[in-house]
Amino acid sequence: MIVLASFSILLILGLPIAIALAGAGLIQVANSGNEALFLSFPGQFFGGLENYGLMALPMFILLGELMNDGGIGRRLMTVALALIGSIRGGLAYVNLMANVMMASILGSTVAQIVVMSRLSVPEMERAGYPRDLSIAITAAGGMLAPIIPPSMLFIIFGVIAQISIGDMFIAGIVPGLLLACSFLAVLALLGRIHGFPKTAPMAPRERVSALRDALPAGLIPLTIVGGILGGLATPTEAAALAAVISILVGKYVYKDLEFRHLFPAFVRAARNSAAVLFIIAAAGVFSWAITFENIPQAVADWLQALTSDPTLFLLILNGLLLIVGMVLDPIPALILIVPVLMPVATSVYGIDPIHFGVILCLNLSVGLLTPPVGTGLFAASLMSGVRAERIAVLLAPFLASAGVVILLLVLFPNLMSLFP
Repeated sequence: MIVLASFSILLILGLPIAIALAGAGLIQVANSGNEALFLSFPGQFFGGLENYGLMALPMFILLGELMNDGGIGRRLMTVALALIGSIRGGLAYVNLMANVMMASILGSTVAQIVVMSRLSVPEMERAGYPRDLSIAITAAGGMLAPIIPPSMLFIIFGVIAQISIGDMFIAGIVPGLLLACSFLAVLALLGRIHGFPKTAPMAPRERVSALRDALPAGLIPLTIVGGILGGLATPTEAAALAAVISILVGKYVYKDLEFRHLFPAFVRAARNSAAVLFIIAAAGVFSWAITFENIPQAVADWLQALTSDPTLFLLILNGLLLIVGMVLDPIPALILIVPVLMPVATSVYGIDPIHFGVILCLNLSVGLLTPPVGTGLFAASLMSGVRAERIAVLLAPFLASAGVVILLLVLFPNLMSLFP
């Protein structure tokens, strides 16, 4: 267990997650005394990036930057308001609907919280909503990003598990919609408790204008989801084409995007992509090291001793993932967990890898909003100035509803196959 002990110590010392992952792998190789393993270390490190599916990651990150700069988010907020109409708590529902639309574009919880907190929280405050509740609703909507396609977690899972990213995207549609509907139910309950204000009515002409204005933005999710479902493009190709469309729409239709905005957007996307890819490469070495220590087999033996029932295994897994999600960000957690538990789930318990992947990603997306590490939780706190502890308390009903959705997916795996 040298590799796990080394990893824990390096994390306690405050080293970045990528350095801790690579360092633990290197310590294991050095301790083995095997010169061949030491010489193959660089190849293992860079070999983790030699996967075509990983090209989709920087494409989707770039797409999110371009969508933000091109004014798409603001128009999605307006069209959501037009669809909801004049009801009590209308802006809260608009916030959630806009999050659903943005989730089909950004695919990143933190990016979505940052974008939506700029768009929706000021509007909700002006309408009479408390600031802390406004940011909590916005943060809850960010939980949809890793589930509704495209999803960075689905991309990374597909790369690690060597399964179709397109199939993962399709499998995420129904769980994402279930999660959104459960959040709508929570909003209805909160509206009664907190007495949400009623949204001002929108004139029919304004409603039609908002819908017409948002039509060009609809090309982007249509290109991504339609291209993948129709077999016309891989996720990477769909993301690249959507990025081009977002430039054209932002520049020539909405006129919010200037050519001088492109280079900074490319730089931000490159920087964020490099950080994620470095973690993936380092985690590849770590996975290689834990396999060398035979940890996956030890975990399999332990779980088999606990239960032979696949459903009970998934319920135990959910408990473990809740703990992991509280202390690790989703991407490194995903990279650490899949090599250990994927062989157990598929070979020992006969669980479909896509079913396993969706449940895993949904659990880890919940972890983004749970203390003590929750990146999304602290991003919401940073953007709003509200204490993370207060946001976490207000998020409790949303987290509970997400738990119910996870339980439904465990008990009824066929829910993910409604889109063949």
